[in-house]
Amino acid sequence: MINNSKIWIVSDVDGTLMDHFYDLTPAKETITWLQRLGIPVILCTSKTKSEVKIIRDDLNLKDPYIVENGGAIYGEYSDGKEWKIILGKSYNILEKILNNLSDNINFKLRPLNTLSDDEATNLTGLQGDSLNLMRDRHWSMPFLNPPDTFDEDLKRLCEIYDVDIFRGNRMSHLLSKNSNKGIAIKTLLNKNKNLNVQIIGLGDSPNDLPLLMNSNYKIVISGIKGPNQLLLNQLKGNEFCISKKPHGYGWKEEVSKLVTKLLNK
Repeated sequence: MINNSKIWIVSDVDGTLMDHFYDLTPAKETITWLQRLGIPVILCTSKTKSEVKIIRDDLNLKDPYIVENGGAIYGEYSDGKEWKIILGKSYNILEKILNNLSDNINFKLRPLNTLSDDEATNLTGLQGDSLNLMRDRHWSMPFLNPPDTFDEDLKRLCEIYDVDIFRGNRMSHLLSKNSNKGIAIKTLLNKNKNLNVQIIGLGDSPNDLPLLMNSNYKIVISGIKGPNQLLLNQLKGNEFCISKKPHGYGWKEEVSKLVTKLLNK
């Protein structure tokens, strides 16, 4: 189906498709409508494969999906067997690089996976087995957002170590320069040899910038307090729209409106 579709929905998950209480309900009806139309919904998220598999089952999605901020792409052949494309550096390599960055700036950058259960729950809202699914990382290194005063030093050091740091609403993500959400989208397009597809990209924070910049239609999903201002600043000079409603409600409204418009052209 993904090969033939003229429209792809490529969507961030946390804060975009669902709110920070992990409620998928607002978007479910729209996703069912998209499936009837044969329009794929490609999740493109910082979440792990283990986490996304549960979300896909809940939404009855069969389309390819991008995990760990573009570290890997997974999908299924028609016989149900899995295929994968790995773009990122391994977790162990990224862990060593993060330690080196900490030494260089003389400030301990704390990986998400080293937080206690209580600390991780306070940060993410996840509990129990959901914490284990979140920690099942292979191609990215999330860590607590450092003070802004280290931004310039970290940017310089990233060039030396051939990595990038993308800042999200709740944490930052260390990635290989060969893996981000935008590179993953380009890779998926090349795999499918689908040159005429129009991509509707949806995101809510700066780590979604590569996703949005590789989309034909860029939609910034607002939070309860409005859109992320840093992301808006990074998008200046580009055409994009901002959802009036937050999270899944904004997702539902903007996707329905734009898809209807494109189908009626």
